[in-house]
Amino acid sequence: MTSHRTLHLAVTGGGTGGHTYPALTTITTLRDRLAQQGTALDVTWYGDAQGLEARICQKHGISFRPIATGKVRRSLKPAAVLRTLIDMARVPYGVLQAAGSLARHRPDVVLSTGGYVAVPVGLGAAIARRPLVMHEQITAVGLANRVLARVATAVALSHDSSRDTLPRRARERSQTTGNPVRYALLHGEADKARALYDLESGMPLVYVTGGAQGSAQINQLITDILPTLLPTCQVLHQCGPDNHNLMLDKARTLEPWMRHRYRPVPYINGGLEDVYAAADIVISRAGAGTLAELTAIGKPAILIPLEPTAANEQRRNAEYLAEHGAAVAITRPDVTSDRLKEHLTRLVADEQLRGEMAQNSRKLGRPGAADALADLVLNHARHRTGRRH
Repeated sequence: MTSHRTLHLAVTGGGTGGHTYPALTTITTLRDRLAQQGTALDVTWYGDAQGLEARICQKHGISFRPIATGKVRRSLKPAAVLRTLIDMARVPYGVLQAAGSLARHRPDVVLSTGGYVAVPVGLGAAIARRPLVMHEQITAVGLANRVLARVATAVALSHDSSRDTLPRRARERSQTTGNPVRYALLHGEADKARALYDLESGMPLVYVTGGAQGSAQINQLITDILPTLLPTCQVLHQCGPDNHNLMLDKARTLEPWMRHRYRPVPYINGGLEDVYAAADIVISRAGAGTLAELTAIGKPAILIPLEPTAANEQRRNAEYLAEHGAAVAITRPDVTSDRLKEHLTRLVADEQLRGEMAQNSRKLGRPGAADALADLVLNHARHRTGRRH
């Protein structure tokens, strides 16, 4: 007989996709797992009303509660310092807001995936005595999570190397789960991408992406080397909506026989898993989410990190993969079209090298990360009756 139970989950984290999408993937995994046991999942997401997380919740039908929060700006410019001070004055109110709401609704467990919005909610969970599972996506623990690690019931890490950057007492409560990636991403079909984008079968495919909005820097680098690149491969280029017309104009300057090998698109609207499956080489930034995807599916990559970022995180990510033979990292001051052409020409020509990089990439990947994080959340969920799942 099917039981009708409900697990009540509070989620916090956001500001960027790197914090938001791991939480969304974990919610989906939990919902599917619990449904098989006859248990429903009730989710309330606490976040910034102006943040990405609010839009994600609206799109996916997730209950959302706005929380007052503040962002720490690293700039020492007077205007930035003033805004940080004003923002920090909002945090205590956000903590009280979150603590009051969590004490009233008493979720079985709170999942935090980082970002400045997570601080008041995580501290509120500690005050309300709700179990807090904190997840860190990047190689070095971020400022918000260094605060929350001190009060978290459990700490989930994406990389073993992050453990050394945790507060000492939090290390024994830590576990490496990996960074959740969507299940569908692991099951792409190359033929679907080839049909959708009219790609040649048997011709090496380079997939170029600068993220959802594209990257002017990467776009320019690719434009500079297309004439020497296209005789030996084809390029699918996610250039960003604002840059699409410019890239189409660039394509028209190519010799007619080359044009069909260059496909600039504003964004990949669904079917990213199929594009990844078809790609032989990926050129991209080096955010935490991108690294989790590339290593989960085992793709050779040329990484051009966004620099500077907080704590040089993207550069550290790119160098981490490069040190393990899973990618090529092109970092400042060597970010030039000549350097990109040099590495890309070598990879396109050497199928064996690509195979070795793919294998090294898979060794770093954790395709079961969403399940591992879901397990951790369930292990620390506390029923109102005091029982554990």
